Amino acid sequence: MLTELHETHARIDRPAGPRDHEAPHAAQAIPREARWRQIVRSSQAALDDITISRWDDAREASWHAATTPPDRYLVGIALKTTRVILTRERRVIFDGTMPSGTLYVSAPSKQLSAQFRAPCAFLHVHISAEHFPTRWAQGAAEGLDDLVLLRDPLAAGLAKALAEQGDAAGHRFAHCIGQILVMHLARPELPRAKVNALPKWRLRRVEQHVAAHFERSISLSELANVAGLSRMHFAAQFRAATGYRPREYLLNHRIEHAKSLLTTTQRPLAEIALAVGFSTQAHFSTVFKRISSQTPARWRAAARNERPEPESPPRRRSSPCTDWAVNGPYANAL
Repeated sequence: MLTELHETHARIDRPAGPRDHEAPHAAQAIPREARWRQIVRSSQAALDDITISRWDDAREASWHAATTPPDRYLVGIALKTTRVILTRERRVIFDGTMPSGTLYVSAPSKQLSAQFRAPCAFLHVHISAEHFPTRWAQGAAEGLDDLVLLRDPLAAGLAKALAEQGDAAGHRFAHCIGQILVMHLARPELPRAKVNALPKWRLRRVEQHVAAHFERSISLSELANVAGLSRMHFAAQFRAATGYRPREYLLNHRIEHAKSLLTTTQRPLAEIALAVGFSTQAHFSTVFKRISSQTPARWRAAARNERPEPESPPRRRSSPCTDWAVNGPYANAL
């Protein structure tokens, strides 16, 4: 398999789009990468101890490889959910869904290969090794380097703030965000405990079950039974393997399917909400906006380059019973 990937490298490892060919503007705080994790360094960027760049690739499949410079750590933060196989020294270290907000770290002089199976977008923070404790440079860095799927709310929030600023972000603003991230990662109490990930064959069974039944209610017990584990062990191992709690994974799957319906059909929002497993349009819109940062109507309009129409009110209001089911004491059971 690795041989096949290397043979296709020349064919698919190319810049993601025309913008990637453009040289970064002198005042651009977050330059676009011409190649994955590779910055076209200006004289200013070469002097920065913290440099931030962005990689976007709209292709459904791509393969890339890069080695972290000997004097730098690289922190990658996913800006959208993607599917990827990460390989180091012929060893697969991750194979699955990488949710938006996921943080991974590459230590100095580490080579990493990535085979993406979906479009992707990342912020890459290139950090001088001098920022981190000396004990990391004496062999302990390997522990940090293995944090491939660290779900860190603060890092995700910082990346979102930078992504929303886009080309308008100034160097001082971007560098400040980078410094906050560095101080956060350098904390000695940063959790590094590892939980055994759900084995691939169990994960595949769960993913296939969700794909086949996402339009109806699925309990945590049901998914644990599919995986052949207890509820407690399944929930912990599933999150270690995917970065999601089971309920988060189910909601994200529903929203991704809803996006497909929004772009390929003219079905009304209330009908789409029911089709993907939500009991009310209001709940569907709330979850959609939380995950996608836009309402379903605005997302549909943007995807079609249309002016958004006023959203119609939901067909039926949620009842106290529905509110209790969604927000009550068992709401986070799955």
